[in-house]
Amino acid sequence: MNVNRIVQISGRILLALGIIFSSCISQNKVKLIQERTAKITTTDFANTKVTTYRLQTGDHLYIEVYSVDPKTSKFFQTDFPDLMNPTYLYLKSYSVDEFGFINFSFIDKMYVKGLTVVEVKEQLQKTLNDYFKESTVVIKLVNFEVSVIGEVNEPGSFTIYRDQINIFQAIGHAGGFKDFGNPKKVKLVRQTPTGSNLIELDLSDNKILESPYFYMQPNDVLYVEPLNAKSLAYTRFPYELFLVLFSTAALVYSAFIK
Repeated sequence: MNVNRIVQISGRILLALGIIFSSCISQNKVKLIQERTAKITTTDFANTKVTTYRLQTGDHLYIEVYSVDPKTSKFFQTDFPDLMNPTYLYLKSYSVDEFGFINFSFIDKMYVKGLTVVEVKEQLQKTLNDYFKESTVVIKLVNFEVSVIGEVNEPGSFTIYRDQINIFQAIGHAGGFKDFGNPKKVKLVRQTPTGSNLIELDLSDNKILESPYFYMQPNDVLYVEPLNAKSLAYTRFPYELFLVLFSTAALVYSAFIK
């Protein structure tokens, strides 16, 4: 076997091994909520879970008033069918106008911009108590929508029918991480009164459970970056790797039979 042939074979073997190992991903790179900032494992993480989202122009509030008094109930009845679906909620919602007001029934205008849903409910309930007995107001934010894009299985926008949702639940709505999703590189885009904030999050660190950004807000966008290994790894059958190994084997065989 001549020297050139040996060098050629060795080069192909090293190339094949390089491709194989570059396709492997350390499990520590894809695990979530690891113990990264403390030596002792903890199980309790403090988080207030308080909804801090404040209403903005263009938001839609679903408002319903209930009462044991038939006259009060009749006063707030509408011609809409009693169907609790997204279309019904939207049609029966009250939009926050460009000046920050909503128009609700006998209340001419109510300024709600900058308030939380809880604060609006408290104000409206106080006003209703002055006119009606034993009435209860229910308010929901109709346009609670978040988007998850990047290295997830089902990227898209999702309407949330609850008061709160955390980052992991949002990613769950998107089908979870892909094989090459990087939990250490997750970017959160959050709207502000003057524009948007870009926050970089590390979901592999268990301290994310205490982060003020752990709970999503309406119109939040999560972007999951890919691992660096994706550019070299194979997500489908590695045909090129197969050809390299096959040609290498052929060279070895031809070298030894001569």
